[in-house]
Amino acid sequence: MNRITILIADDEQEIAALIELHLKKEGYHCITVHNGQDAIQAVHTQPIDLAILDIMMPKFDGYEVTRQIREQYYMPIIFLSAKASDLDKIEGLVRGADDYMTKPFNPMELVARVNAHLRRIMQLTQMASTSKPVIEAGGLVIYPEQRTVDLYGETIELTPKEFDILYLMARHPKKVFSAENIFEQVWGEDYFEGGNTVMVHIRTLRKKLGEDKNKFIKTVWGVGYTLHG
Repeated sequence: MNRITILIADDEQEIAALIELHLKKEGYHCITVHNGQDAIQAVHTQPIDLAILDIMMPKFDGYEVTRQIREQYYMPIIFLSAKASDLDKIEGLVRGADDYMTKPFNPMELVARVNAHLRRIMQLTQMASTSKPVIEAGGLVIYPEQRTVDLYGETIELTPKEFDILYLMARHPKKVFSAENIFEQVWGEDYFEGGNTVMVHIRTLRKKLGEDKNKFIKTVWGVGYTLHG
């Protein structure tokens, strides 16, 4: 069985060491760096399954690291930050992160979120291997194994969670998914306060799908969302 490798990038060395300690107890292999430049180099030189990034780092901040990662890779990204407002969390999700935790944080909660993201990726990989090789919905063509999407012949760049939401709805055309349904199936966690997270991802997904011209994701008021081809 291949080992699972997690990148930890935080300029606060004590925090990075604490995260590494707890993840190693779970059996994960960790690569720990303390600036954004080293984080990008690590991603380009060895396989990474999940990245935990502090936002405020020297050389490159977490946003820039995420931007460069998303040009080629789809691993889950968890942001860590002392910024705790809803706007800061939304900004992090819009920039391409899959999750956002504020400092100080409970290390065991972070481990639980890491486990949930990795478990979900494994489930989606297994699902893709047994599903149709291509799903078409109107002008959309979804390639589950490659985790790519074409819109009217042009490839569009989606974050892993944006892809997962679109793929979920495309596999069940016309079905209406509540925000709770989407959060629990895509994030693999209990809902609690996941509504804003789902709304942010739906909004950015619609923008990338050119919703000013194409109406793929329909809101069913008071119920949820559905995909129309």
